[in-house]
Amino acid sequence: MAKNVMDTLKERGFIKQIVFEEDLYKLLESESVSFYIGFDPTADSLHIGHYVQLMAMAHMQRAGHRPIALIGGGTAMIGDPSGRTDMRSMMAKETIHHNVECFKAQMARFVDFSEGKAIIADNADWLLNLNYVEFIRDIGVYFSVNKMLTAECYKKRLEKGLSFLEFNYMLLQAYDFLELYNRYGCQLELGGDDQWNNILAGADLIRRKVQKPAYAMTFALLTTSDGIKMGKTQKGAIWLDESKTPVYEFYQYWRNIDDNDVEKCFKLLTFLDIEEIEELTRFQDERMNKAKIRLAYEITKLIHGEEKAKQAMEQAAAAFSNDGDNMPSVEVLKFDSITELLVSAGVCASKGEARRLIEGGGIRINETKVDGIDFDISSLAHEFILHKGKKLHIKVNVK
Repeated sequence: MAKNVMDTLKERGFIKQIVFEEDLYKLLESESVSFYIGFDPTADSLHIGHYVQLMAMAHMQRAGHRPIALIGGGTAMIGDPSGRTDMRSMMAKETIHHNVECFKAQMARFVDFSEGKAIIADNADWLLNLNYVEFIRDIGVYFSVNKMLTAECYKKRLEKGLSFLEFNYMLLQAYDFLELYNRYGCQLELGGDDQWNNILAGADLIRRKVQKPAYAMTFALLTTSDGIKMGKTQKGAIWLDESKTPVYEFYQYWRNIDDNDVEKCFKLLTFLDIEEIEELTRFQDERMNKAKIRLAYEITKLIHGEEKAKQAMEQAAAAFSNDGDNMPSVEVLKFDSITELLVSAGVCASKGEARRLIEGGGIRINETKVDGIDFDISSLAHEFILHKGKKLHIKVNVK
């Protein structure tokens, strides 16, 4: 008998909260369930923050359930206040459309969108032509303002001022769930745990208005063992688009995560069997490096394909062995100072950061330690190896 997907998700550490858990478990065991996850098209690429949702969608589909990827083309024109203290900027329709097309290509690595297997929907299709009076009469009647104001997403915004525009967001997301129920028989909404209140509102709306079962499930956000959200570096977010985050940088991010986070990332972000993951991560010593190389390779392969994952792994190995022919390289224009070089090479985000790194003894050029910001750059050749700490080694070509 096939494993219930809820068991798989629990075993791998996905699930944070569920409503009507026993009923949902039985439903997932007995029939193919249509479910949805919403994605705001606020950029032209998904990022690491979306990764857990994509993996959950893939696990659900592999277990025989039907994913609906809902693109928030309508709600992106307002903005979701969840987890924010400021108001999101509004977006033009053309920008949203472009971002949606980019999302589709990235999601296709995880989800089979062939006929009948999965659906991509855009809430602009039903939100942009809503009759406001009808909407407030037919949907607003099911919402208590007192109850809404207790939601975490609104409490944070109340401190700075919550516009009525944003206050509508919960109603719109709940309406999305109702619309997907009516159009596709969608019975379950999934999402990050910061969306719990909005997701719960949708399930509640269906149960009250249509008098039919609807379910909500949220996933733990991807955080380090210290509780810090993953996917952020000094340069910014880690994107799935290689033009925003180069493949080698993407690979190195996972290669260099803390030992304490390796097992969790294997379970959430790869399809390796639990038994193999436990075998790879059971030694809390230098053997964890082998596990981290495998983790970085598996994740990079999922996002960028096997060939690019192998190339990144070989570049990383070459960098550590000072193999200048195969290590990652960067071209820079002529520079006037060592701090300018570090910024141009992408090693540091600013001259201030470069100065601090140099003062901390973290920079070498070839085998020479950079001992100060007045380091003599006139003697540098047109090609040399730049070392940042023990983990970043790149070949620099000066144009």
